[in-house]
Amino acid sequence: MYRRIACLLLLTGLAVLPVATAQDKKDAPPRRPDVIYVPTPQVVVDKMLDLAQVRKGDVVYDLGCGDARIPITAAKKYGVKAFGFDIDPVRVAESLENVKKNEIGDKVAIKQQDIFELDLSKADVITLYLLPQLNVKLIPQLEKLKPGCRIVSHDFNMEGVKPQKELTITPDGGREHRVFLWVTPLERDRK
Repeated sequence: MYRRIACLLLLTGLAVLPVATAQDKKDAPPRRPDVIYVPTPQVVVDKMLDLAQVRKGDVVYDLGCGDARIPITAAKKYGVKAFGFDIDPVRVAESLENVKKNEIGDKVAIKQQDIFELDLSKADVITLYLLPQLNVKLIPQLEKLKPGCRIVSHDFNMEGVKPQKELTITPDGGREHRVFLWVTPLERDRK
């Protein structure tokens, strides 16, 4: 009997096949990270937040947060609410552990999320340490930000958008690090 039903279903094309649902998509592993994790030296973190003029009441978003040193520093030094976003579950776990170690969970939230699918509208400051082409890929999201939002990038410019400021830092005689600042609305290069 069951064999007949199975044959009938196969012949009529009504065989029950798994159907992708929203839940399946949610449970699917995230796509691979676009960059390898390289920690930002603390002196550069401090300079990035200083250049962004982080102040009480700001909300800081760190896109590709790595070990969460930027959100943790922003929360501890400036008393702000900070969010770290990373697609890599290993980095998210490390970040959550660092938030716990620093006892700053009331001010810092870490989320495993694709930064190219984020709503950035609540951010006052956005920090980046991504490759130049990824900075460019973020431009459509950054152009939607409220006026006066500060965007700071470690080492990499955003082609086609003119930075308001650019600094070079050489900590302890090590390699040079560049820091770029943009303020919304973004000013397009006229090249």
